[in-house]
Amino acid sequence: MISYDKFSLDNGLRIVVHHDPNTPLATVNILYDVGSRDESESRTGFAHLFEHLMFEGSVNIPDYDEHVHLAGGESNAFTSSDMTNYYITLPVHNIETAFWLESDRMLSLAFSEEALAVQKGVVCEEFKEHYINQPYGDWMHKMRALCFTTHPYKWLTIGKELSHIEQATLSDVRAFFFQHYRPNNAILCVAGNVTSEQVRQLAQKWFGDIPPSEKPYHRQLPAEPAQTTFRSQHIYANVPIDALYMAFHIGDRLSPSYHPTAFICDILSSGASGRLYQHLVKDQTLFSSLHAYSWDEHDPGLLYIEGKLNKGVTLESAETAIWHELEQLCQMPVSEDELGKVRNKVEAAIVFNEVGLSDRAFSLAYYELLGDIDEINNEIDKYLRVTAADIQQTAQQIFSRENCSVLYYHAQPPSEAAEQNADAST
Repeated sequence: MISYDKFSLDNGLRIVVHHDPNTPLATVNILYDVGSRDESESRTGFAHLFEHLMFEGSVNIPDYDEHVHLAGGESNAFTSSDMTNYYITLPVHNIETAFWLESDRMLSLAFSEEALAVQKGVVCEEFKEHYINQPYGDWMHKMRALCFTTHPYKWLTIGKELSHIEQATLSDVRAFFFQHYRPNNAILCVAGNVTSEQVRQLAQKWFGDIPPSEKPYHRQLPAEPAQTTFRSQHIYANVPIDALYMAFHIGDRLSPSYHPTAFICDILSSGASGRLYQHLVKDQTLFSSLHAYSWDEHDPGLLYIEGKLNKGVTLESAETAIWHELEQLCQMPVSEDELGKVRNKVEAAIVFNEVGLSDRAFSLAYYELLGDIDEINNEIDKYLRVTAADIQQTAQQIFSRENCSVLYYHAQPPSEAAEQNADAST
């Protein structure tokens, strides 16, 4: 059970306090309700760019990291399709340093052409390293574009095109910042040996005077139409071996099918005990690696299956074997023994996640963002209530050919790959 208090400031900043008397540390976590789904399709990658820009210094603090280190702390951040999260963990007696740092960069970043140029360069290199120059690096870009026709999940957090970051202007990023990085679009969670009154006073002192956005952002995203026909794409590239990527549309984070879907991923791909590994990697040796997973996206997302084939195995036979495993899930309830193993694994993972102070701080902010912070203490029970029938029914909803998109990734020498891709695009 994770205890907490919560309150808000007049400018709209939501604040959550978790008291833990057993630690000399404190975590100050700020979650902004903005991710890549909030970008314009012609200007993508901005949320991730801001993750970098927020460490470039603010109006009164030119070197953010220096002060974090001087206070004996550490900081980090991440961006997803749905949110941007920052945290500082430091000795509790230095907690005011974290309030000072986070409030000053919320108040206003030190926008400059030089800082923007530096971080644009960093992000562009990251784009090239992980998505352009890396073997198979573009598969997720292509898959999202294949699966989503309307919803902004059709591009990744890194951005849809490298040019969107390269062409970003100072006025672009200033407008994005003052729209989204405002107190009325943020959740501040403080965890550690602190009291609610102490946090209330510090929050009012450092954040209370920051104005909210002049025009509050109201998210109105286009719903993705149901996929009703099988989609596929052949890719020819200079990669070591053929690969197969499959994706299926699934429900949103608050859907009743969320927890059964998580169990399905574990049943299929829970390390060496997962069905895909046992049957298709180990027994039939069709794949050298094979995984199934989904992301915790707020809107309806995707369940992915990705695998690298062994030499001599055709993409057709590999796909047929995967469909056989999926049909087994649809046709036969999982055994109580298999279900029990998955339940134990999920319960252990949730309990382990509650050990770390920064994990608790983020989780509280995350459940507040989802709309009901109390659900943080109900999550285990929801998993434990999942039945074999729930899993079978959810599998039947997900694993149909009409709900499936497939990338066939062919290993080809560079010259042949260019020729094949040209033929495939005509």
